[in-house]
Amino acid sequence: MARVLLVEDDRTLASGLITLIKNSGFAIDAVRSGEEALDVAEAEPYNLIICDVGLPGMSGFETIRQLRARGATVPVLFLTARHEREDRIQGLDLGGDDYLGKPFDADELLAHIRALVRRSAGSASPLLRVGQLLCDFSATSATVADRPLVLPRREWSVLWALASRAGKVVPKERLLSEVFDYDDPVGSNAVEVYITRLRKKLAPDGPKITSLRGLGYMMDAS
Repeated sequence: MARVLLVEDDRTLASGLITLIKNSGFAIDAVRSGEEALDVAEAEPYNLIICDVGLPGMSGFETIRQLRARGATVPVLFLTARHEREDRIQGLDLGGDDYLGKPFDADELLAHIRALVRRSAGSASPLLRVGQLLCDFSATSATVADRPLVLPRREWSVLWALASRAGKVVPKERLLSEVFDYDDPVGSNAVEVYITRLRKKLAPDGPKITSLRGLGYMMDAS
């Protein structure tokens, strides 16, 4: 499953975009500032960054300029209310790959996202292996020792979130943000339910998922 980072300070717009993008089959994280985006983008692998130009403090343009200076090659889609030709040129010159003006049509946004994600996936392997577990994010499927796993959408999202960070602790809050929309009713033990199901499906040959009290969950990288 392709992963998208949204950098948008408008809570209402961000909530709508998260729902739209998640319902279209992408995993998505969201932050509200350029500083947060730089920290998260360094720590996590993304297939696309969607960045608002008019961020408070560090602008979207400056955020992506610094991201490119650090060597990041992830595709970037700028969102902006600025429609001047000079702004579009500046955004592309600073490292953006595409530029979409507000207000925009949802279908048009998704078309831009799919095109940029295809570009990202074309330069990287769609397969992720962790021990006997093999995940194919382009097909949203997984096998353990060549045994296919039957994974509903949310189980797949949790599996991919852990497998793509194997050997690292993934906070419970991060898993919740990748699996549920902002307005979804979420029980206090929702993540634990999916972890329990995945452990059963991964056993006995797949990697183990460890619970770290107060910290989160970690998939064994060996």
